[in-house]
Amino acid sequence: MPSQPLQIEKLIKKSQNPELVGEAFSFAKEIYRDKKRLSGENYIEHALRVAIFLSNMKADQKTIISALLHDAIDDKPIAVQNIELAEIKKKFGKEVEIVIKKVSHLSKIRRSLAINLKEKKSYTKERIENLRKMFLALAENLEVVLIELASRLDGLEHLKNLSQDKQKLYAIETLEIFSPIANRLGLSEIKRRLEDLSFYYLFPDKYNWLKENIETKYVDREKKLKSLAIKLKKIFKKERIKTLEINFRTKSYWSTYQKLFKKDMNFEKIYDLVALRIITEKTEDCYKILGIVHKYFKPISEEINDYIAKPKLNGYRSLHTTIYNQNSIAEIQIRTQEMHKEAEYGVCAHWSYKEKIDLKNDKEKLEFSEKIPDFWKNFKIDFFENQVFVFTPKGDVFSLKKGSCPIDFAYAVHSDIGNHCESARIAGKIVQLSHIVENGDIIEIITNKKKYPSQDWLKFVKTNLAQSHIKKFFTEKNPETKFSLPKFIKKKIFEIAEKTKKGFENRNQFKRERPREIYLAGERGMMVSNAKCCNPKPGDQVKAYLAKHKDAVVLHNISCKNLQKLEKVFPEKIIEAYWK
Repeated sequence: MPSQPLQIEKLIKKSQNPELVGEAFSFAKEIYRDKKRLSGENYIEHALRVAIFLSNMKADQKTIISALLHDAIDDKPIAVQNIELAEIKKKFGKEVEIVIKKVSHLSKIRRSLAINLKEKKSYTKERIENLRKMFLALAENLEVVLIELASRLDGLEHLKNLSQDKQKLYAIETLEIFSPIANRLGLSEIKRRLEDLSFYYLFPDKYNWLKENIETKYVDREKKLKSLAIKLKKIFKKERIKTLEINFRTKSYWSTYQKLFKKDMNFEKIYDLVALRIITEKTEDCYKILGIVHKYFKPISEEINDYIAKPKLNGYRSLHTTIYNQNSIAEIQIRTQEMHKEAEYGVCAHWSYKEKIDLKNDKEKLEFSEKIPDFWKNFKIDFFENQVFVFTPKGDVFSLKKGSCPIDFAYAVHSDIGNHCESARIAGKIVQLSHIVENGDIIEIITNKKKYPSQDWLKFVKTNLAQSHIKKFFTEKNPETKFSLPKFIKKKIFEIAEKTKKGFENRNQFKRERPREIYLAGERGMMVSNAKCCNPKPGDQVKAYLAKHKDAVVLHNISCKNLQKLEKVFPEKIIEAYWK
């Protein structure tokens, strides 16, 4: 690898403002002066490698400077962080300050994983998914995600000096959080490298076994595919079909091992170990090529996938088919040039085609055109703009409605914690119960058995769950307590009441209750129908569901499984109810 002076010289020359990037490097070197990584090297070495990696992706000046400084405030007291952030803002602008702050906040994700792994708590799919969502919600900007992914990749490439426990923790974090995010953004090459390095550190024996056994198979299958490619070129010429390129793709070690595990460790059952890729101009040509391939080679019918008509969740588009080729089986992927670059470069490629920008074909470096930085300036990760993700002190993640307060969080953890919530701490400081929580907050609820809900809480809680529990508390305490219903529910209920008065055509379909016998959210005089599934009787504990298709308010026992399912899916349509 080139020496540090040569590296920084190359980085500065390639930048839009060499003087400013040079100043950022000098500033970073000073900030990292006494700061060393667990491997023993100074942080400036790592920061420089991350900046160079992103420079090869044609990142803009703001991102390069942020990459050089991305670890500047980590593990420092708040007062020191504020001083350094103010200095960074003064020298390099507010946008760089924001990026560095957001990158620093992402360390909360690692804290959660470390706590749960230490306590040997099993992570459910829902918990892991919430951590991924929190990652993106904390990042907000694509450059923050890319800096963190580049930093993670460099960290994996320099783990050898760490203890085995730390290596495994780093690898688990990568496979659970970082690799799936790279996949969702369509950054396939970064994903591939993250997974293979994590595989090496988590399961070194399996990795080495696979590497030893797979090399000859790669070579053997590539030879067969080269021969197939020659045949296909002649066929396409004969059929007058234009193709731009035919190339190869080898499957990553990690995905190969996962597939082997499902196929009884039999290499012969994995057809896409090396895949042939046919690149063409138009979508209609993809289907023509598929038809021609099947005309000359017998396909395996269950191995045909149309990801053009039905793309994968990360936007991946291509036609996949597996064919018999003499004494072997081969997978073929057919796509347009646009689809191919989307598969390699992800979200950046989507934008580049929209703006008609050409991408370079340097797969290893993921180099983009000079105009790509304009995309990074405008791209916002706002998939979760109506949600906020917060932690318990033990590292569990909860998703709440935007604008939620500690009481919403308390009820999300458990109804008893909500009902006896006295105060809350965020980052160790007592906050008001009406305080609006933010992404990444670590919230501790202090309970008191003598403390009960206040009707004032209804003025600032945001989640349906919290509102429902508070109303339930007061309804049970005083059945005559009334809560105002939303206008659309009131309107619907009274529409139903008017229809009910005229009578149902089939009287056996519903058992009608006299209006004065049932209270809905404290209101009486409305007609309801008893649910057939649980058939509630006077005196039972009940709730009402505002049915959509039956055009009725339907009464269920609170123990009814159907009601419990409805509460999860349509909490806004559940109405507190009780018998007089």
